[in-house]
Amino acid sequence: MSTPSGALEAIDRILNRGGDADDVLRAVVEVVHGRYPYAAIAFVETGELVVGPEAGKAPARIEAFPISFQGSQVAELRAGGAPIDRAFLERVATIIAAYCLVGWDTAGEPWTELQERG
Repeated sequence: MSTPSGALEAIDRILNRGGDADDVLRAVVEVVHGRYPYAAIAFVETGELVVGPEAGKAPARIEAFPISFQGSQVAELRAGGAPIDRAFLERVATIIAAYCLVGWDTAGEPWTELQERG
């Protein structure tokens, strides 16, 4: 299990490298999964939370940390299966917010459907 500072450094490297939002968020989930048996990001789509990238098996108890962009919740970071480090997960939720606009900026429609309509 990585330390909180080591995991944040790994996430900073992922964010600095940039790229496709899906790839970035999958990589972030893998880092969080390195600290917790379960990690996921759920996106707000048409008022509902829909699980996106996840790693591990969801335990009975999952902690959720809101991810907001410009004052609106766009997603939540989920973790479970081990004692929760709230400060670490809240920090991760804050720094990945701009990558979590998948449902928000497409009015809740999957990007592939919008591309097909073109």
